[in-house]
Amino acid sequence: MVKIASAIAAVALIIVTGLAAGAARATSSTPPRAAPCTTSALGDAFTGALALRSIQAWGCVGDYAYAWATVGTEPNEIGVTEVLQVDPTTAQWVIAPRLTFCRPGVLPDFIYRRGCFSN
Repeated sequence: MVKIASAIAAVALIIVTGLAAGAARATSSTPPRAAPCTTSALGDAFTGALALRSIQAWGCVGDYAYAWATVGTEPNEIGVTEVLQVDPTTAQWVIAPRLTFCRPGVLPDFIYRRGCFSN
């Protein structure tokens, strides 16, 4: 009878240990999809007071992009250069603060050279 009780206790311990180990497993979620590098997707980031008229040049490297754009309406159109980054929670492009990002080594060189040295 003692052997049966010991066997049952051992099986119960194995089951409880297995359940506890299963509950402690790390779970993962699907990361957001990368934002597409298109004028449409980049243009969605232009939410300021002046409406986006067009994007003349753009480029992306990983989670960063630059856009040379025209905003406003005639006679008050103006050319702007923006640095953008992907918002990790929405996987959409947002305007990045140039004071924070336009420093050597922060951005990929391609974005840094095209997004940080004009208006």
